[in-house]
Amino acid sequence: MERPHFIRAWRESLRSLRWRLWAALLLLVVTLLGVLIFLAAEYEEARDQTALEQDAASLVSDIRSSLVRNVQTLQSLHSVAPTADSWAFPAAELMAQHREIVRLEWRDNAQQVTAARDTPFIPELFGYLDRDQALPEVRLACDHARRLSGPAYSSSYFWPLRHGKGLELIEMCLPVARAGLPNGFLVATYSLPGLLSELTNRDLLRGRGLAFNEADGTRLALHSIVTGTRRTLTARQVLDLPGHTLILQLQSPRLLRGLFPNVLTAMVSALSLALLSVLFLLGRDIRRRQRAEMEVAKSLAFRKAMEDSLVTGLRARDMQGRITYVNPAFCDMVGLTAEQLVGTGLPAPWWPPELVDEYQQRQMVRLAGQVLPREGYESVFQRPDGTRFPVLIIEAPLIDAQGKQTGFMSAILDLTEQRRVEDLNRASQERLQATARLATMGEMASLLSHELNQPLAAISSYASGTLNLLEQPEGSGVAVADPVQADLMQAVRRIGEQAERAARVIKSVADFVRRRQQVREAVTPKSLIDAILPLLSLQAKKQGIRLQIQIAPECPSVLCDRTMVEQVLLNLARNGMQAMPLTDPSSRMSLRVLRLEVGQARLHSGLAPGGLPQKAWVAFSVTDHGLGLSEEVQAKLFTPFFTTRAEGMGLGLSLCRTVIEQHGGALTHEPNEPRGTVFRFTLPAAPVQVAPLSSGA
Repeated sequence: MERPHFIRAWRESLRSLRWRLWAALLLLVVTLLGVLIFLAAEYEEARDQTALEQDAASLVSDIRSSLVRNVQTLQSLHSVAPTADSWAFPAAELMAQHREIVRLEWRDNAQQVTAARDTPFIPELFGYLDRDQALPEVRLACDHARRLSGPAYSSSYFWPLRHGKGLELIEMCLPVARAGLPNGFLVATYSLPGLLSELTNRDLLRGRGLAFNEADGTRLALHSIVTGTRRTLTARQVLDLPGHTLILQLQSPRLLRGLFPNVLTAMVSALSLALLSVLFLLGRDIRRRQRAEMEVAKSLAFRKAMEDSLVTGLRARDMQGRITYVNPAFCDMVGLTAEQLVGTGLPAPWWPPELVDEYQQRQMVRLAGQVLPREGYESVFQRPDGTRFPVLIIEAPLIDAQGKQTGFMSAILDLTEQRRVEDLNRASQERLQATARLATMGEMASLLSHELNQPLAAISSYASGTLNLLEQPEGSGVAVADPVQADLMQAVRRIGEQAERAARVIKSVADFVRRRQQVREAVTPKSLIDAILPLLSLQAKKQGIRLQIQIAPECPSVLCDRTMVEQVLLNLARNGMQAMPLTDPSSRMSLRVLRLEVGQARLHSGLAPGGLPQKAWVAFSVTDHGLGLSEEVQAKLFTPFFTTRAEGMGLGLSLCRTVIEQHGGALTHEPNEPRGTVFRFTLPAAPVQVAPLSSGA
């Protein structure tokens, strides 16, 4: 009972869907017809607007041409009427022919009226106001005409008449000459309504509105208006006159024509019926296709979700080696899109160039039908940016539904992360070995410090006893006269001092290995250099190297472990001497110099929070003129057990940097010009002890 109910509901849903499709189709046809009608109306309106713009331009051209002809007529009037008496009659005839001119004046060079004539069509034009009220516009136009040596127009102005009427007038001034000399001006007063009525084509103005406007839209003169409430089109054209600019506005009513041409309506209707027929024919197949398409869609969605979730790259190829399918993981792996990969053959775009021949031979063997190893094989792929990465490829034959092999399916695993983990394990083992060696060195250093203390103490005791035997008894009054004996006493003193210094060095190394807190004191840079100077001088003299020591004046003392810093200076200086071998053929005596410099360096400027001064530092530098350091040596310079000398242990510079960093400073190096290397390190300056001020009674 439930199945028929389900089928009935399914059919009702299909019927409802069919009606919805019909309604959507009808709405589409109606919308299409509406759009076509709208586009046709817009086209007609644009066409009417273009025609109106052309008519307005034609009217402006007519007015401009008529004004030019009027100027020529006025020039001929002056030539045929040279005197004021003879000028009046031709002027009256001219004004009778040109209704747009309401007054003609002949003015002398001082712009005084010589002769004048008013239009007979407007009685008492200047009866309400005197003509002198328009004198500023006349003078402005004539001054402009004198500068242009041609006709010039004034700005328009309103001239009131009796009974509340008035006209918008404009002055035109034309300079005239006789026998090549200025002979005054001809002033023509135009009526703007007269210009619109007399100088325009009346055929173009039927049923249209015409007016003169200012540039800001203010209406000056009106000839006709558009009647009715219909929509109007407006066109504006500029009448550019010498000295003044007017805007001609032409309006036309919007003509309402047919809704749409019948041919287009018939075409749209035929297309609509054809579309409905096609949909009706296709509707019979929808029900049979829908179920099959839903099943296929589910199957494809399941397959795609499964393939997209894989991190293993999948690649299918046909029997000719062309790629037929790749999944997103493989595309991400090789850095190419599926569109770039599908259809490509051998050689593959991800093969390294130098391995193309080897990979080509291997693929030919597989395509020839050889048995494929199930355990896979390793290879190297290359991305478009040149990055290479190792992969593991596992291939299997691709069999279709008829049991025929159509290609190969490959699963590719990226081994980059596995190789990285292996490299990390290898590096960790190397660091553990280095740590074990350092621990062994620490134990050896502790053992050596313990074993060497007794011989050093014995050396110091023997040196003290020998010195006591060589010295003269007190109170004997006998001075040491033998120079050899004096030198021997000095040598014995030096032996005792160096034995004590060696004991301090061993004690400092032992404290450093045991991580004990070292005693730091304020030491002057000069005393640090003086302590190692005898040893440096002896070695420099033996190798023929000249020492240069420069200490900046007023350099503050440093707060440090005296013995350890002396050992750092001694180690850097010895390294600098060893970097300048005697067998260097390019070395010259002028360059065999070891320079030690000490100066104050303030790493920060200003004041610290709270108003306290920033911490001051003292910079030490050791400069040699050796062969310099290569890039490979610079990368491993401070690595423990790395050395460039056969007899070296590779711990000197590493211990020096550790000592300086324990003091809060930094040990750096840089090339020296023209050759050699500069080693620099910084130590904190000792704080200045300020004595408290005693308060007086």
